[in-house]
Amino acid sequence: LVSLLLIGIAAWGIGFGLISSFRVVGVAIAVGIFLFLIALVGLIGAVKHHQVLLFFYMIILLLVFIVQFSVSCACLALNKEQQSQLLEVAWNNTNSARTDIERNLNCCGFRVFDPNETCYSDCFRSRQCQPCAPIIEEYSGMVLRFVGGIGLFFSFTEVLGVWLTYRYRNQKDPRANPSAFL
Repeated sequence: LVSLLLIGIAAWGIGFGLISSFRVVGVAIAVGIFLFLIALVGLIGAVKHHQVLLFFYMIILLLVFIVQFSVSCACLALNKEQQSQLLEVAWNNTNSARTDIERNLNCCGFRVFDPNETCYSDCFRSRQCQPCAPIIEEYSGMVLRFVGGIGLFFSFTEVLGVWLTYRYRNQKDPRANPSAFL
């Protein structure tokens, strides 16, 4: 479900022109496909009661939990100063995201509006643009808390999935010969 949601959000972002970076969309779609394939491995392992597939699913799910839990905690632990530094580094290192932000938020420049630089927002024609940093910082705190909370929720459901897989993996296969276990 999460994998299909991730693929759908990436397609929605590119379809409405919110994201023009194919690298970002490609990574989101690749992660969605990876999660979908892992879920498919778990489903096949559970239906066929295949010990190796269930073990593989359990290990991969545990690794996904560790990564997701650490990223969620990092999102929730960033203070305003660290968010500002992170945003400034991202602003200086990406051109396509900068273009998307200027166009969608109707702002120019990061901290200071410079009329001599190129800008892709509508306010650039009238030379009455505000800098993007205050607008981005307002949204970034809210988004980081939201993403961190959702990530924590799903990371704990992954722990539940690992536990259930472990429990199911160690059960006898009901289709097996019962006398083989005696």
